[in-house]
Amino acid sequence: MRNVDAAGLGIGDDYPPRIMGVLNVSSESPYDPSVYDDPGEAAEYVDAELIGEGADIVDVGLESANKKFDVLTAEQELERLDTAVETIQSVSGDAVFSIETRYHEVAEAALDRGFDMVNDICGFADPKMAEVCADYDVAVGKMASPPDLERPGAVEDVDDIYDALELNGFTDKTILDPAFGGWSEDKTIEDDRETFDRLREFRGYGYPLLVSINRKNFLREIAGRTTEEALPVSLAATAMAVERGAHVIRTHDVRETRDAALVGDAFTRERVRTPEVEELDVTTAGEVGRHLDRLGVDGAYADDAVVRVFEVSGLDEAATQSLREAAGTYGVTAVEGGAGDDGTATVLLFGTVGALRRLATGVDEDPLASVVSSITDGLPGA
Repeated sequence: MRNVDAAGLGIGDDYPPRIMGVLNVSSESPYDPSVYDDPGEAAEYVDAELIGEGADIVDVGLESANKKFDVLTAEQELERLDTAVETIQSVSGDAVFSIETRYHEVAEAALDRGFDMVNDICGFADPKMAEVCADYDVAVGKMASPPDLERPGAVEDVDDIYDALELNGFTDKTILDPAFGGWSEDKTIEDDRETFDRLREFRGYGYPLLVSINRKNFLREIAGRTTEEALPVSLAATAMAVERGAHVIRTHDVRETRDAALVGDAFTRERVRTPEVEELDVTTAGEVGRHLDRLGVDGAYADDAVVRVFEVSGLDEAATQSLREAAGTYGVTAVEGGAGDDGTATVLLFGTVGALRRLATGVDEDPLASVVSSITDGLPGA
């Protein structure tokens, strides 16, 4: 996993989670607390509510990306850039300033006028965006999107996120955003939940991850909360996202989100990381598969890279002995505990997903066949 330098701010596994606060200078943006059209008032908000509450990055939006509104042209965004520039020039606090845009012309103009990084909500659908960010040597958030400047984030199948993230390549300072939220009428709450569940897979690209999950529908629906009531579910998900490998959390609730991110970071598993060795953060074969894809290796190896442990009980002595013998044949370890009052034993069964699948294929007599098949039926696929 590479680290990214964003105007002197380190982002990646070697650094604490970074908080990206949000400022909108677009009157149509739906979240009122972050919307300002007066540069002086906007700067006060940034100093007090964003930087003052712990934001490392301030992401400035020129238009709402809500699908209900017409998309502004690059020229229309540029007309709003003055307000954004005047705002960051009036801020007294220290932060990295990011311009949220889909157009390379706007990104270039913003970088020329004091912005430090780019947040591309269309993920290089403008093919010149990567070139501009590379030429200016700036960090760039790349959100998974179709190759269409009018459809930011509208990837409707989770498996298609991977192709979308690869659109027009990467720069050395790319930060990947798998795109949470209702960017499309066809994108469902279940899609967002699956994306979140598979968050570690996106680490397979080797670039830092940015997530924007603040008060999103897929979290609110779990607890039955309105947007105004949804801060607690956002904070719970924030800690989980950081533990799963997210590096930048974009939020309107900076102070609280910072605390949740620090909790997630404190309980993230320590991994070996030296100049020569990096222990990968994987828990499923699917996550391993993404790293294999990155290295151009046959994905069939994924099943042999993740270990699972099961406790099996209720087997008589003969079945327990058969399980131990079969397990050894297929590379699975079976450790027998003491017999219970009913004369049956408890066995700890552990091995790679691949070995467990091979064991299930090789055992064809009950009760072992039904026991082992129940284990493999519950294993996640690659």
